Amino acid sequence: MADDSSRKRKVRGKKIASSRSSKEGRRAKKELARKSSSVGKKNGDSPLSDPDEVAPEPFVETDAVASLRGRINGWLQADQPVHLIGPTGCGKTALALSAAAERGRPVVWINGDESVDTAALVGANAGGESYKESDQFVSGVSKQTEIVRERWVDNPLSVAVREGATLVYNEFSRSDPSAHNVLLSVLEEGVLERPGKKGADRSIDVHPEFRMILTSNDVEYAGVHRQQDALLDRFVGVHIDYYDAETEREIVNSHVDLSEEDIETIVETTRALRDELDIVVGTRAAITAAKGLTVFDDGSENGEFKDELLTEVFMDVLAPKIAGEGPDDVAQLRSQIAEAL
Repeated sequence: MADDSSRKRKVRGKKIASSRSSKEGRRAKKELARKSSSVGKKNGDSPLSDPDEVAPEPFVETDAVASLRGRINGWLQADQPVHLIGPTGCGKTALALSAAAERGRPVVWINGDESVDTAALVGANAGGESYKESDQFVSGVSKQTEIVRERWVDNPLSVAVREGATLVYNEFSRSDPSAHNVLLSVLEEGVLERPGKKGADRSIDVHPEFRMILTSNDVEYAGVHRQQDALLDRFVGVHIDYYDAETEREIVNSHVDLSEEDIETIVETTRALRDELDIVVGTRAAITAAKGLTVFDDGSENGEFKDELLTEVFMDVLAPKIAGEGPDDVAQLRSQIAEAL
């Protein structure tokens, strides 16, 4: 490793009171009904988002990006759920949000992981709400009744289905497949069953404008679950790969303030490492490296970064992918990066 002295980095209540008359009791009932009907729609609790608010910023528009988004929205117009599949760091999430925003419908977001179960999708009882009703019969004699009502809170899938929103389900394949059984009736019968919900409104008819975009990493990634074939058979799968060099340059340029020559060097290096290394080197790695090179000064100008600096920066960016492995693997990665440069 080069001497640090020759190449030093420079880092730039009030609770509802007991009523004393039947009139106040009726008012309390109405207030409780109003609150229950608006659960999740006030105080910022609603998962519904305006499409303009979810549109990714910055977002690069090139022919390659527009073509992919056109395919996605074409399938959505055909009333088909779209499953975006591809390597990490290739821009699936940004593309999904851009396509959802372009529809002009409200957007609901959910991020998949091991903790997602059916209740996390459709909703659950969240405790109870109560009020007391007091009637005065004669002087000194009163009757008091406490009424308790369960409070149900709808979660993202229920809200999206009811409101005709676009559901963006990020990291779909990281959730346990059993959580997704409720999707079968949504896609096949147009009805969402809400386990745990009682009464006539246990099910919701799917709004005709409801659509779904899902994103997943390729199956060989850690933490990815194989989903049931019955569900996958109802999706359209669009494979997303890394973009062409021109698009990657535009993407990096939208995130950092560097010259065109500098960005070209970073993207060329990223693409070379992607071909040479056995680990994933996505567009996100290029963005991160570019951000690093804006603050680590070695006196280089216009794309003429010293190989030692490029090696160190890309080593920092890619080292987490071999975390926990031995020093030999770290040395090998450094050697591979230096050779690729």
